[in-house]
Amino acid sequence: MTVKITDKKAPDALVVPLQQGDHLPDRLAEIALRAGADPSGLQNDFKAEKKEVFVLYAAGSPLRRFYLLGLGKKSAFPDMLAQLRSFSHRFKSKLPLKTGIDLRHFPESETARLTDAAVTGMLLGLYEINRFRSTAPEKPAPQFGSAKSELQVLVHTGALKSAAAAARRGEAFAAATQQQLDLMNAPANRKTPEMLVQWAREAGKAAGFKVRVLGKKEIVAEGLDALYAVGKGSPNDPALILLEYGIKTRKTKTPVIGLAGKGVTFDTGGISLKPSANMYLMKSDMGGASAVFGTFVMAARLQLPVRLLGAVPVAENAVDGLAVKPGDVIGSYSGKTIEVIDTDAEGRLILADAIAYLLKHEQPDALIDVATLTGSIIRAIGYHAGGLFTPNDELAGRLAAAGQACGERLWRMPMWEEYGVDLKSDIADLRNFTGKPMAESIAAAKFIEHFTAAHPAWAHLDIAGMAFADSEFAQGKSATGYGIRLLTEFIERYVETK
Repeated sequence: MTVKITDKKAPDALVVPLQQGDHLPDRLAEIALRAGADPSGLQNDFKAEKKEVFVLYAAGSPLRRFYLLGLGKKSAFPDMLAQLRSFSHRFKSKLPLKTGIDLRHFPESETARLTDAAVTGMLLGLYEINRFRSTAPEKPAPQFGSAKSELQVLVHTGALKSAAAAARRGEAFAAATQQQLDLMNAPANRKTPEMLVQWAREAGKAAGFKVRVLGKKEIVAEGLDALYAVGKGSPNDPALILLEYGIKTRKTKTPVIGLAGKGVTFDTGGISLKPSANMYLMKSDMGGASAVFGTFVMAARLQLPVRLLGAVPVAENAVDGLAVKPGDVIGSYSGKTIEVIDTDAEGRLILADAIAYLLKHEQPDALIDVATLTGSIIRAIGYHAGGLFTPNDELAGRLAAAGQACGERLWRMPMWEEYGVDLKSDIADLRNFTGKPMAESIAAAKFIEHFTAAHPAWAHLDIAGMAFADSEFAQGKSATGYGIRLLTEFIERYVETK
């Protein structure tokens, strides 16, 4: 598909996103005039509620039509992206080869940002989850989205240049996110640790970032005992994927940011076996790794002026005679010993080693780990935000602001010392689970904190409720791509101020 920015004549099929408010009647009257329709009837039939779509056919021109799309009360970046993604997915089989989006009724100052959102949303809406089907779907293949199709974005003449750059950005985000949707939605037998290693190598070569991998032998030799303990119960060996983007130099003070992402390709719970009812969803337990992968792709595609370091521990938490048992005491890369109370609290174990390894070899200015870590965070704040844990107020503010701007919101949780008391162990340095049915997401963050070497700008993001959720792509829960925009926005804003 080709994306074109223009201020000239619109194609016959034109999507017009509209916000509720005092200006709506005037907007509808203008559209009715262009279509040769009755404005009063249009105002009665269309209220611009979220995801509302009204198709208005132009008088005397059967091919010319306006898709009026409701944004609700807001027209900010996340609203535009979400509504156009939904619209594109629902209507793609009905849209012609050339389809346009009209953004000329929004302020010129907002054009670039809204173009980014609109292009990302329209392209993401083309995603199909059925990549493993052996038969083609019964519905006809859509013309819109094919190689010959064209998406035109109509903008103010003065915003043509900035909108064109924003459109390229939107295309890059859509492509990177679709890659991660495929990874997240893939079943465990099509997404082993070795397959993730191979994906990372290919992605690094294509996008332009370095990839180094520690396999089973290196993990054992280096003393990454916590990562090995989680992965040794599976025939698929664990690995530590190390990513690097940007040049290390002493001449210029380039900001350095470290990212760690939990990459459990399937989580049975280990010996502390999960209930069977929804265990199939545990193919999604590499959401943190996915967010980090996508962020590296975007940093390279956008050529961000930053040095980015990544540590992605990948493992399959399975059950066999070698699997770690509740009550076992294991080591870790940091040297701390851990009493494993619950083998289903495995994500914090592999993150502990990844973070400790990254910090021994590098000193990033900021360090963020991302993980689908606990069900506790969902019980605490639901499915509308990820959990943000950090003792650093400035870092918390930066992350929250980035999340609010792109629609991938975060909510800060307390990190008081009292929450870490129950991690004390009688026989080891600490235990991996408190055993209490409360504040477990906070306890998990406090556990990880032990392995951050008291880094002054560290944050933990628990995205268990956000990475895999209800969407238009599937009957049940599926991947959302959460975290890629958030981390990229954070990095861009961080670089601007540093």
